[in-house]
Amino acid sequence: MAHPKRRHSSTRRDKRRTHDALTSKQLSVDSATGETHQSHRAHVHEGNLYYKGKVVVEGYAKTV
Repeated sequence: MAHPKRRHSSTRRDKRRTHDALTSKQLSVDSATGETHQSHRAHVHEGNLYYKGKVVVEGYAKTV
């Protein structure tokens, strides 16, 4: 395994770690159903699959 020849400074280490923080999921409320769901994702409500406030597949829960 390779070993570093020189020690990396704490500043250099911290610069690398700036992008490691986790971000929370973006949630939105569907206009048709009032259901809270993850943005840009289809969601199931009462057996139907909704996307952007419209029914995409009726009876989705029965087919899966």
